[in-house]
Parts: sequence; structure tokens; C-alpha cells
Amino acid sequence: MQLSTSAADALQFNGGLLVLTRATGAAPSDLERAIDERLSGALSATASRLFFAGKPRQAVSVDTLGRLPFARVLLLGLGDGSNGPVALRDVAALAVTDALSQRHRSVGLVLPTGDSQTIALHLATGASLGVYRFDTYKSKDPDVPSPLVDTLTLFTGDSTAAQAAEKGVALARAVNLSRQLVNEPPNDCNPARLEALAHELGEKHGLKVTVLDFEELKRRGMGGIVAVGQGSRELPKLIHLEYTPKGAGAQKAPLVFVGKGLTFDSGGLSLKPAKSMEDMYIDMAGAAAVFGLMSAVGELGPDVPVHGLIGAAENMPGGAAFRPSDILKMANGKTVEVLNTDAEGRLVLADVLHYGTMLKPQTMINLATLTGACMVGLGNYYAGLFTAHEDLAVQLQAAAEQSGELIWRLPLDKKLAESIKGQRGDLKNLGGPYGGAITAALFLQNFVGDTRWAHLDIAGPALSDKDDGHIRSGGTGFGVLTLWSLVERAAA
Repeated sequence: MQLSTSAADALQFNGGLLVLTRATGAAPSDLERAIDERLSGALSATASRLFFAGKPRQAVSVDTLGRLPFARVLLLGLGDGSNGPVALRDVAALAVTDALSQRHRSVGLVLPTGDSQTIALHLATGASLGVYRFDTYKSKDPDVPSPLVDTLTLFTGDSTAAQAAEKGVALARAVNLSRQLVNEPPNDCNPARLEALAHELGEKHGLKVTVLDFEELKRRGMGGIVAVGQGSRELPKLIHLEYTPKGAGAQKAPLVFVGKGLTFDSGGLSLKPAKSMEDMYIDMAGAAAVFGLMSAVGELGPDVPVHGLIGAAENMPGGAAFRPSDILKMANGKTVEVLNTDAEGRLVLADVLHYGTMLKPQTMINLATLTGACMVGLGNYYAGLFTAHEDLAVQLQAAAEQSGELIWRLPLDKKLAESIKGQRGDLKNLGGPYGGAITAALFLQNFVGDTRWAHLDIAGPALSDKDDGHIRSGGTGFGVLTLWSLVERAAA
């Protein structure tokens, strides 16, 4: 989909679908009235019949039947402004979804009043997220071509909005990359696939790529990631993408982002029930978010060094699989007693986090679909935030609010740390029956030293079971926009 901006009169748009918005309780705009007049009152009559009041997700559409240069007009509710960027993204996504359903290949979208750069950014992001479909594995009907939106025109009188819209498209491209990775099946998306993608992004965006293979992981004493991945024919890898700016920011301490990349999690020898395995292709959503972020970083070029680290592995019950009761020696020297091989993500992350501390970051953040307990506590829409650094918690919550993603801080309860103290080793990889998301975060804290660190448990929002505005069913790409907001603030 090609996106452009235009200062022309939207009434003269020569295309398929023209989209207008109206805020809750607002009067129709001059443009809406002019269109309604050309249609002999059909738009206002339809809006009245459907009790349209400008509320979010409300929609009214009318075919113009040749009375206007465009074929169809769509009026969408913008809400009362309380939902910020999400409302704008949803409007744009609903616009392109309508165009796809009605097979209009060109869309014009009239910007609502306000800061045109911010509005153009979020509309461009939402439209580009809205056209995403995961249909890679579906057969195509040769007699019925797939619907496409070729062009989207944002009508605005502000010439600076074009640059903001281009940035929005770049950010959506990064989120869609993350979505695509999460949606890919584990027979194709495995550690080797992630390594190949890293090299592809490296060539495309000038990122330095380093990959530690199985033998190198063993040589470096990374007993966690080695143990988790050794039961699979797809051996584990640590993937390191590095971005260095060309400006003065190259001298800054880097931001380091760590993603859990379990491309499939069977539970290992502590085998999951069959039903619980169905969605375990998403257990690399943390890694997918880091890949998406590094794509955006490479394309948009912030003036701060950024590193993306991926612990890529497949947890399988093969003959070489690690066992409950094993004691693993981790890269930082601590030993871990394995109680359950299905508590594997923290073992992978532990070694990658220790590797990250050696990069001397100003901030290190990891993302992981780590615990079902976090979903029990927070539901499907919120990620759990854990950090001992108050200023970082404030910054992350502000970044999430700016991005329109939802995070909720949970405590690093020191009393619960007693439940992960080992009997035969320093630590156990599983705590007691309560506070599972917290004990998992406390486990990770043992491997970050004095680094300014936060953990995001994204088990809930990483996957959606339905289309919801700019969110598509399947992988959501959660985290990319929040992390980008954090990077942008650090660069500034």
C-alpha cells in the first residue's frame, strides 16, 4: 500500500473510498455537510437511522452512485479523545478493512482537527497495521483475486505531516514483521530461520550481526540455553544485532533489548498437555518484538546505540533433552536445580541477560511470553512490568501510554525470593504455587547484576484470538511500539 498526503480538496478525491471522522458529540464538519448535500441527505439519514453519535467503532457508509468523484463515503466515530493513539489507529484500520471488504483499491482519509503530525503518524501506522493479513499458507483462488488497497491518501493542509506519515508506515512495518514471525509455524520458524532473518536485517539496515552457535554457547558456559535447546535437532543460538549511530550519540552507553525466542515449547520432558501445546509457536513473541524493534531502529536511525539479543531455542523431549533434577551451571557462575523442564524460558533468558550485562548498557529490557500466571493476574491485554528501578518504571509506563500499549507494574517481592532458593544448587527454576510471574522475574534478577533492568512478561497481549481495530487475530507485535518510544526518548 502506497501512502501519500495531499492538500487538495477531499471533495474532489477521484478514488474508491473517502473516509471522514466525527468525534463524540461533535457537529458534522463542513465537508460532511457538503457530501451529504450532494447525496440528497442520504448520509445524514443513514447516520440518524443507525444512531451514529461519533462513538468509537461506529460506522456509517453510503455509495455515492456517481454523484461524487469517489465511489463510497465512510463516516467513522472517533470517540471523545480519551483513547489517544489507539482511537486514531483503529479508525485508519477500520477504513482500510472496509475498503478491502468492498474491494476499493484507493482510499482517501480526511484528517480530523488537531496536531496534524501526530494524527498523520497514528493514522499511517493504523492503516498499515490494518491491511496486514497472515495468508502465507492459504491457497489462492485463481478466479477471485485477493482484495488489495493500493493507495492511501491522507488529506491534510500541513506539508510536514508527510514525514510523520512515513515514520508511521515504518513503525507499522516493524510491528508487522513481529506479527509475521509470531504467526509462522514452528516447522518453518526455528532458530535457523531467526539467524537468517538477522543476517537479512543486517544487510538491509547496516546492522552488525553476531551469532553464537551451539558449540560456542557451550564454550562460554551458557548452561541454561544449552540445556533447553539440546533436546532438539534445531540447535540453539544466541543472536546479537547491533546498531551504532553515525552521530554524536555513538558515544552513549547502549540500550539493550533481550527477547525470549522459544520457537516451539513442548515442555520438554515435563511434557505439556496436548491442548496446551497448540499455541506454543508464539513462545518466541519476545524475540519477534526485538526483531521488529531492530528493523525500526535500522530504518529510522535514532542517535543512540541499540543492541538486540535473541535467545533462540526449541524445547523438545529428545534423547539429549535436559531432565528434572539436573543441575545447570549458568554463564554467570550460578547453579540452577531443574524442577520442571517447562520452566525453560527463564533458563534461556538468564544466560542472554548475563551476556547483555557485558555490553555495559544504560538500560536493559527483556520481553518474554514467560508465565501463564501473568495472564491469570492481568488478563489478555496487559503485560506485566517488573523492575527495581523506579525511574525506569516511570519511563516504561510513559512509553507504553504514548504507544497505546498496556503494561501494569507488579512487585519484585523479596519474600517470594525464598521459594526459588535451591537445595542442591544456588537456585531452583520454579517457585511455589503462588506468584508464579513474580518468582520468574525474581529468578531473572539474579542474572542482571547492577544493570538498570526491567522485565516485561507479554504472555497475555502477544496473541489475539480476534480482530480488534488495528489489532489482527494472531500475533499482535506487542512491545515494538513501546520499545521504540523508549529508544526515541533516549536518543533525544
